Amino acid sequence: MPKIAEVEHTPNPNAMKFVLKEPLTWGIAHSFDSAQEAVDDPLAAAIFSVPHVTNVFYVDHWITVTQDGDAEWPALLKQVAVPIREAPAAEEQSQGFGYAHDALLGDPNLSDEQREKLIAISELLDERVRPFLQGDGGDLFIVGLEGNELRVHYQGACGSCPSSLSGTLTGIESLVHQIDPNLEVVPV
Repeated sequence: MPKIAEVEHTPNPNAMKFVLKEPLTWGIAHSFDSAQEAVDDPLAAAIFSVPHVTNVFYVDHWITVTQDGDAEWPALLKQVAVPIREAPAAEEQSQGFGYAHDALLGDPNLSDEQREKLIAISELLDERVRPFLQGDGGDLFIVGLEGNELRVHYQGACGSCPSSLSGTLTGIESLVHQIDPNLEVVPV
């Protein structure tokens, strides 16, 4: 059962990041945009049972909870803290999950050129973008590459943050242009 070390504000005023003393997972991200998506995840389902919760994202030693903006954080934090403290250990949470990145690269429809491009883009995002997004309680993963369109998905606090769809996206596209100047980055 993880203990909450601290609670941090994120750039998204509707999201708070809980930093934990024990890990929930080991590098495996869990992201849910609705209670229906979270049905098979006991931790996320319990958090979604709290009124006003709209998104749950967790990985390693932290979890980000986003609300609809209609609740006061002090009261909501107390309610959300209960299922977080009751969450199972990392060993249990990590069983049965793989990396979306690995599944994407294993897609038989990708050409060798696309696969190499995705690997280079992933490495660049891992080094230059994801640590900052994770520091703010969110993350990003590549959904796919079709033609000149690189589809990405924001998670956690970044999923509904206004700066994700403007400044951050522009920065990501600039980095991606170092690998292929013809790519357009599209959030989905």
